[in-house]
Amino acid sequence: MRDRRYRHGLVIGKFYPLHSGHGHLIREAVRSCDRVTVQVLAASVESIPLETRAAWVAEEHPSVRVVAAIDDAPVDFGSDAAWDAHAAVIAGLLDAPVDAVFTSDAYGEELARRLGAAWVQVDAGRARNPVSGTAVRADLAGHWHELAPSVRASLAGRVVVLGAESTGSTTLAEALAAHYGTLWVPEYGRELSITREGGLDAPWRSDEFDVIVDRQIAMEDAALRRVPVPLLVCDTDVLATALWHERYVGGPAPRILARAAAHRPDLYLLTGDEIPFVQDGMRDGKHIRHTMQERFREVLAAQAVPWTEVRGDVAARVAASVPLIDAALARRHAFAAPLEGRPHHEQLALQREAAG
Repeated sequence: MRDRRYRHGLVIGKFYPLHSGHGHLIREAVRSCDRVTVQVLAASVESIPLETRAAWVAEEHPSVRVVAAIDDAPVDFGSDAAWDAHAAVIAGLLDAPVDAVFTSDAYGEELARRLGAAWVQVDAGRARNPVSGTAVRADLAGHWHELAPSVRASLAGRVVVLGAESTGSTTLAEALAAHYGTLWVPEYGRELSITREGGLDAPWRSDEFDVIVDRQIAMEDAALRRVPVPLLVCDTDVLATALWHERYVGGPAPRILARAAAHRPDLYLLTGDEIPFVQDGMRDGKHIRHTMQERFREVLAAQAVPWTEVRGDVAARVAASVPLIDAALARRHAFAAPLEGRPHHEQLALQREAAG
């Protein structure tokens, strides 16, 4: 039996960020329509890029048509001029007329009227899904369970622990992950050192470090989709791999440095080299540890990501790291106020500014 009542349904939203309430709305539209268009409408002043939000919707709802645009018109439901401006953007994104508009909020009635469509209100008052973008932005950790894996991967903070050999980076990464109740990503290069042709004794080739970078980033990406809180801890990263390329190949690799610049974490923690050196059978030796540690300091000081060197036993290092991580996460998750959350005069000024 055909249970779809409409030919073409429309869902609009800021998806700032995409959450479970949006998912419920889109799924209701899909169940009721032959085809669905989802419009992602962002404002220039908001801090999650338009293309990121559109990608979330496309990944989580692959059967819908996703289109996106910047809409800097002031939000004033009592103003015909404001309605005209928004409706022009919305109509301009459609590839065909719609006969149903799906919203939770009451503005959908007027939008449907202007588009000559039926209004379908889903979860009025948000009784079934009591979540909103405002609530998520105000308390990301408290609403983490409301977010899809693709959204988590974009919003989670990433802290990298690195250092010269036998400085306790793995131990600290594990301890920090335990403290925050989250995941940590191990060092792929260490695994490759064992499994590569020739093992530890064969000279390293430059292209092997590209493999390390690819696998390390892939491991991070997979973990970011599964983190139970908005934080991932990594034991090394692309920048550290670039330094080990210098050590084992004899010079820098601009392509790897470029990838490091494009894949920056929120914070670097350099583990100090004051602790005793322990040879585990895979390390070069104590004689190069201080030189490598100085190189780490030099490179970290020259790049833009905040960093600090932590020393002492594990408990002291965790205690020193936690306030820095908390501050880094606060910076990352300080979302800009949405356009409709600002005074009307400010919205008008921002519209003029965005228009040039």
